[in-house]
Amino acid sequence: MIAKQRKSIACYLLIFLHVFLGIGALFGGGLLIIYPDGSLLSMSTDILQTSPFDDFLIPGLILFFALGILPIITAIFLISVKSLKIAEKLSLYKELHWSWNSSLYIGFILIIWITVEVYMIQGVALIHVFYIFLGISIEYITLLPSVKKHYTNNCIKSQ
Repeated sequence: MIAKQRKSIACYLLIFLHVFLGIGALFGGGLLIIYPDGSLLSMSTDILQTSPFDDFLIPGLILFFALGILPIITAIFLISVKSLKIAEKLSLYKELHWSWNSSLYIGFILIIWITVEVYMIQGVALIHVFYIFLGISIEYITLLPSVKKHYTNNCIKSQ
């Protein structure tokens, strides 16, 4: 009988970060979709003057789906470690579970999202620093040896 490998504290922290990011992005993106003028978030479309957008609808949709739904799905599969054929095809690192790959992608998406946002609005707020740090934290924890070991396909098959 093979002993079931337990998740490390880092794995649980990674799951928490994805849930935190996902809930916040679903909330923020959802409000921007409902009211693209930004009024529900006390945001003015004036900050979009140097961007290609007239309102917050497109940014809201991107936020809702790429940084809301995707991290929640990833968190669910980081917990369950179930197979998902379409997601496996998008994995760069085939020896690691697709949710580990997705976690890595989400960290990059978040960092790129915030960097582009700061560039477009030509300003930095404390929340931007927080979310850049969150993206870097997701990347760092995803790349920890204990996390990689847990999501290695050989380890998963033995569970």
